Amino acid sequence: MPASSPVTPAAPKAETAAFRSRADDTYALLKRDIAEFRLLPGDRFTEGEVSERLGVSRTPVRQALFRLQQEGFVEVLFRAGWRVLPFDFDEFEQLYDLRLVLETTAVARLCEDAPRVDHARLQALAAIWLVPVEARSTDTAQVSGWDEEFHCELVAAAGNGPMTRVHRDITDRIRIIRRLDFTQQPRITATYDEHAQILHAILARRGKQAALLLRSHIETSQAEVRKITLHQVYLARQGGRT
Repeated sequence: MPASSPVTPAAPKAETAAFRSRADDTYALLKRDIAEFRLLPGDRFTEGEVSERLGVSRTPVRQALFRLQQEGFVEVLFRAGWRVLPFDFDEFEQLYDLRLVLETTAVARLCEDAPRVDHARLQALAAIWLVPVEARSTDTAQVSGWDEEFHCELVAAAGNGPMTRVHRDITDRIRIIRRLDFTQQPRITATYDEHAQILHAILARRGKQAALLLRSHIETSQAEVRKITLHQVYLARQGGRT
């Protein structure tokens, strides 16, 4: 009777998965540091410094940085480490323009009650935004996250998968400046009011009104974000890092 073959150990696959997880975690941490201005536009750093600070080896750090480089957040400097790229406001303006096209198209489909419209998503949004004033959240981080999901869910509710994926990608790209729209309480109040108006128009299937309200909301946010971003970077440069 032939001897049984030795079982091939599964360690390599487990090690690969663990490495991929470390690289993903490192990527997420570095992206958060950029978004929260712990790493400022123009800051220079080395892979060794990041490795020591995060307690991981240089390999996942390098993989995370290459990923951030592809997304336009950092650049590699010849024999001098890495640098956080300055804000490209021209690109942000173009991304906002594309976002506006996608969202107004989605709203039109929602108001027409086109096939594949997900009414459950709209009702879930209503449960968050169509609440009495006294029930509104004052948590800036929470409202910031809800605002992002409001716009993503509007697009997703229209039922067009490719459009939803493109919109999600744009949302990810502009998050670094968009979140700054929630550093002031008046903007939180305005966001609740404006989202409620948009939802009421959609649920009543008033397409033109919904599109006008949405356009005004996005353009106002875009203008506020640009002003706040410049001020926020200035304060961080003066030593106001968190």
